[in-house]
Amino acid sequence: MAQVHPTAVVHPDARLHESVQVGPYSVIGPQVTIGEGSRVGPHVVIEGRTTIGARNRIFQFASIGADPQDLKYAGEDTELTLGDDNQVREFVTLHKGTVGGGGATRIGSGTLLMANSHVAHDCIVGNGCRIGNGSALAGHVEMEDHVIISGLAAVHQFTRLGRFAFISGGAMVTMDIPPYATAQGDRAELVGLNTVGLERGGYSKEQIERVKEAHRILFRSKLGLQEALARLRSELAGHPEVDHLVSFIAQSKRGLTR
Repeated sequence: MAQVHPTAVVHPDARLHESVQVGPYSVIGPQVTIGEGSRVGPHVVIEGRTTIGARNRIFQFASIGADPQDLKYAGEDTELTLGDDNQVREFVTLHKGTVGGGGATRIGSGTLLMANSHVAHDCIVGNGCRIGNGSALAGHVEMEDHVIISGLAAVHQFTRLGRFAFISGGAMVTMDIPPYATAQGDRAELVGLNTVGLERGGYSKEQIERVKEAHRILFRSKLGLQEALARLRSELAGHPEVDHLVSFIAQSKRGLTR
């Protein structure tokens, strides 16, 4: 059986792997599933239809799977899922989805959610992301893999953050941030490329140079956006890092941070 502290309250219908540890005064609801090797600290509340994978560590006072802060929510059976190897630090709040947003909030694997951060309903968070202290994602935000959000930043609902984007501390993000870019300010503007993140992510010098060239065409030439995309398709097509950038921008609905 799981190692549950005597003061914790675990519903008998909850499904915990035998290697799970649950600390003092934590509360785990009937629709919760927690995978192998995960550790739940003291005073944690996990409720709703929440599935947590393997080797996650959840620190004290986190709230996971609570009803969304959406006035349209009327108690529907929606869900929250976390992958493997995540860290959920103190006072983090993760809310389940809404029917109108697809019914699920999803967080990938290897992500660090720092103290007091918030992930709202229907967000999709990729793998290897970092969400800094006190930062918040409004509903329906999509974060691709390896995005870093520094402390005290906020992301508007329905905004998309491309892979390896870097959001500086205190930024207020109201439009899509393209892959590989660094953004800062209120309202956030692009200030360069996250080359350090690309290097750490295993991108070659040639790939980074192509991303720099694509960034120059998109944001430092005097071409309109559609003209710049057409030039990228004609000059740099066939390289995955550039193809992903073009695809991300072409699918933007909120508009693009420039």
